[in-house]
Amino acid sequence: MNTLTIEEFERRFAHRVRMRARVLDPRRRVAVFSDRGEADALGRIYVINLDRMPARWRRVQRELDRFRGRHGERLAVLARRISAVDARFMNADPDPSVLRPSYTLADQLAVEPNPLLRIDDAARSHEIFMTAQEIAVALSHIEAWRRVAAGEDRAALILEDDVVMLSGFARRLEATWIALESFDLLYLAFKDVSADKPRPGSGPVRRQKPGVWEAAAYVLTKTGAQRLLDRLPAFGPIDLWLNLQFHAIKAFTAGRQLVEQRIDEPSTNSYSVLPVLSQVGVITKEKALLPSSPKLRGPVIGLGRGGPGTTSLAKALSMIGYTCLSDLDLMPASELGKLRSGNRDRLFNAYINIGSLDDDALLREIAAVNPHALIIVTSSSSLPLGPPADRVLHLTPAVVDKWKTLSDFLKIEYPPFSYPEMEDVGQRVAVRGCSVGAGWPAVDLKFDASPWIVLREKDMWHGVSTECDEPSRTVPVPAKWSAGDPLDDGETWKLRNDTFPSNLVLFSPRNIKAGNDGFALWVRREKTPVREFTGAAVASRASHLYGSFAAEMRPARGSGLVTGLFLHRNGPRQEIDIEFLGRDTTKLLVNVYYNPGPDGTKLEYGYRGTPTMISLGFDAAAEFHTYEIDWRPDRIAWKVDGITVYERNEWNPTPIPDRPLEFNLNLWYPRSAEFAGRLDTAAMPACAEVRSIVLTPSGA
Repeated sequence: MNTLTIEEFERRFAHRVRMRARVLDPRRRVAVFSDRGEADALGRIYVINLDRMPARWRRVQRELDRFRGRHGERLAVLARRISAVDARFMNADPDPSVLRPSYTLADQLAVEPNPLLRIDDAARSHEIFMTAQEIAVALSHIEAWRRVAAGEDRAALILEDDVVMLSGFARRLEATWIALESFDLLYLAFKDVSADKPRPGSGPVRRQKPGVWEAAAYVLTKTGAQRLLDRLPAFGPIDLWLNLQFHAIKAFTAGRQLVEQRIDEPSTNSYSVLPVLSQVGVITKEKALLPSSPKLRGPVIGLGRGGPGTTSLAKALSMIGYTCLSDLDLMPASELGKLRSGNRDRLFNAYINIGSLDDDALLREIAAVNPHALIIVTSSSSLPLGPPADRVLHLTPAVVDKWKTLSDFLKIEYPPFSYPEMEDVGQRVAVRGCSVGAGWPAVDLKFDASPWIVLREKDMWHGVSTECDEPSRTVPVPAKWSAGDPLDDGETWKLRNDTFPSNLVLFSPRNIKAGNDGFALWVRREKTPVREFTGAAVASRASHLYGSFAAEMRPARGSGLVTGLFLHRNGPRQEIDIEFLGRDTTKLLVNVYYNPGPDGTKLEYGYRGTPTMISLGFDAAAEFHTYEIDWRPDRIAWKVDGITVYERNEWNPTPIPDRPLEFNLNLWYPRSAEFAGRLDTAAMPACAEVRSIVLTPSGA
């Protein structure tokens, strides 16, 4: 399921129309530009472009070449490329005299007010840390300002490398230029979010109050550039900071947008404010499911041959959309048979560091029947003999930019995240004939569709079982909570006061009531600026990698309510769930969400996950029981009162989550009536009760 909303479809359709209409515009001469150093003309165009995106630079040059300047010169002649700061290779904090890498929710609301939120002390103290991409973009624009300030031209046009000139660009820019007598900054690409938007017209509009997003295309005078540099350090995303300087500079927008960013270009940016707006309850739509991927070449076979880098390669392929089986001594027999016969009906399309495949004769056989098969070798040892050279890649540790080498080989766009540097797992010993699944009656519900989920019913697939030792590590002592202990001690537990898009309650610490027998999580009908109900959630302050996570509890009863015991993280999103749907508390819902990548990877797709409903044989809301998630590197077991009721191993149907996760307990009301049913208001207020919590990280 990968459907666009009506609004998104309309936006994309309108963009395509504008893209086509622009090439039909007969006016191509723009007298504003000149290559002869004239004081009343723009003599320079600076294009901010990443070194690893040469195709974008060439495309901007072609776009500029559609136009001619005052004397017939091609605009591309005026263009100079500025090497953009690359977020992937930043290894130090920015100079604090140039950029402060944080801002507040109040700063955001000053530019884009929201009727649900106020600029108050809480907003002023809510610090938001810029993403690496936002820092890199800001530093790149500041470098462009330095070029303008140091240049000989009165003003210059600054462009990002994903823009197009809209229909009427030449005529409207000339009209705008003539109307301007004195200015510092002129936006040509912008999104107006101010409360009193000016009506589109032909003349420039003076901007003195914040409310303008985007910095993809703007004209900056030499004086304006120096004024901005004198006001450094900047803070927050650069388009936000520019808004906050309007009182000190002469800033204008064109009467209407003249330049537009392409929306068909994969964005490499990551926006720090979005998760904050989700948490405070402003964003109410779930993240879209995994976008459609280009057709991936393959199958891909990766060999280590005793060298390092295979686990990193497997993770990298997974991050770009391959369904990747890796680090095993033996290939599952059914999958090997299909690969040897050229059968495309395989569960996987990448096989990395599989002992069965490290044989030159077998590789020649596989390459012969799979004409698109590709082979990647991560060690410095000899390459396999037989497959054509153009289908073999040497990706050794000596390769500096592995993403560029790999994406060129696979013929895909350079990915928008860092190449993973993972510790090698080695070839794990596969256990044949070992399957796990339901201990008690269980039914799979509808799964998400993603590269990280395989269909279990296909060929009676039961996942991959391995003889896997847990890695040794220094771990904290078990975290325990019992009736009478403080719950918000500042070190172990936190009481949440946020929400998320699909949640119709705002969590409130006031809804957690402790007593002699434990504590209760309440949900109430209580109006707040962002929600009509309040709920309750408690979470561990620490995140843990593997272990046992249990609570003795009694879930809430009532249609529409969900009581959760789960492990969770974002960036990448991974999650292991126990949930009770209040409309039928004789069942227990287990779920796993998996997205690949090292910490910080912005892969957070999945709406349904991989849910399975288990019949308990008793009513969980009638009495207390202990519910436990036993999470290990090679499997997950869900337990009730110490008895395993359900298990999953690797690729059954997802990989096992492998990033540190935070423990949570909550009571909430989902937006989806299909999932939890319509809310039974007669059951309000309702509560779930907890007697004890025991978190035992791996090795503790």
